[in-house]
Amino acid sequence: MTKLCRDFFVGNTVKIAKELLGCYLVRIWHDDMLVCRITETEAYVGSIDKACHAYGYRKTPRNAVMFGPPGHAYIYLIYGMYHCLNFTTNIEGEPEAVLLRGLKPVYGIERMSQLRYGKTLSELTAYQKKNFLNGPGKCCKALDLDRSFNGEDLTGNTLFICRSLSDLELPEEKVNWTIRCGKRIGIDYAEEAVDFPWRFWTEEYKC
Repeated sequence: MTKLCRDFFVGNTVKIAKELLGCYLVRIWHDDMLVCRITETEAYVGSIDKACHAYGYRKTPRNAVMFGPPGHAYIYLIYGMYHCLNFTTNIEGEPEAVLLRGLKPVYGIERMSQLRYGKTLSELTAYQKKNFLNGPGKCCKALDLDRSFNGEDLTGNTLFICRSLSDLELPEEKVNWTIRCGKRIGIDYAEEAVDFPWRFWTEEYKC
């Protein structure tokens, strides 16, 4: 099994956010393997970014993981109910991370459906299927990720990223997409950082 190594997460966070698109996030859940393709990300750079939890190098118990080594999970709770998964980037001491905003389920979908909705995939409505993993809180719920995974090493054996399904000995997908970029979502308070084009997502198309 070939995973993204620590070096992948070192460097320009905006570039890493874009390069994560199309990679596969893997969650080992008990005896199940849950696999999703990464379809939407956002970059956050503490030194200059007023939308970042660590803007101006402000360190708190909540964001401390961002100041640690790259390639770890930074998970926080919003609105008292939704967990958000981030991947720490750059180098230790530079608080930067990529927020996971969207996924496409690939393997272990039945388990994800139970975790997300408490229903089998066949029981889901068209609306539920359309909105299965199109938001950070939805992604964490479907993968059963919460604050207990804050600081999880992404080069370990529970939560990690692969470049292709063949790395997992699964058949490759037959899908084509193009990459889009734009402003990040839900950061109206962030002054000039509101306009940073640091959100990236994929749009699928047929050949």
